[in-house]
Amino acid sequence: MEATRVGRALLRARKFLHAREEKPPATRMDLTLPALSLPLERIALVVCVLARERAPVLLEGLVDAEAGRALRHLERLAAMPSAQRQAKVAVEFGERADAANRLTALVEAAPEALRREVLRRLPPYHRSRFPQFEGEALAAKPAQALVALAERRIREATR
Repeated sequence: MEATRVGRALLRARKFLHAREEKPPATRMDLTLPALSLPLERIALVVCVLARERAPVLLEGLVDAEAGRALRHLERLAAMPSAQRQAKVAVEFGERADAANRLTALVEAAPEALRREVLRRLPPYHRSRFPQFEGEALAAKPAQALVALAERRIREATR
């Protein structure tokens, strides 16, 4: 849906600019086009992840003002460590479509201690998928390494 709106807006802008160039300077009205409300940071993020080598060239195809802003976003994103960039992609674009299936596989394959900690750390909407483990005893205070491992495995399964 967003791509359609952006495409239409760009088409209108091109037609407007072409019509402006055909008129003689004396009769031409100096109007400015409204800025497109493009999520430039998200565009730069996708281009950085999917076409890193060609990213600057692809972003230069935007309108001049937006191309400059998008290139600044690209520089910032490219300077991030890979893990941080992947986390940003996951946050921006949400959970995987198969997150529930991956969590089920994780819970079924995990050792008992890790399974308990994973179930404790899951959000309620995911925890409801595992009623068979609802009555398991909870450990008083799990080890920090186990907590970190459970949180990481949940992130990997959902993003």
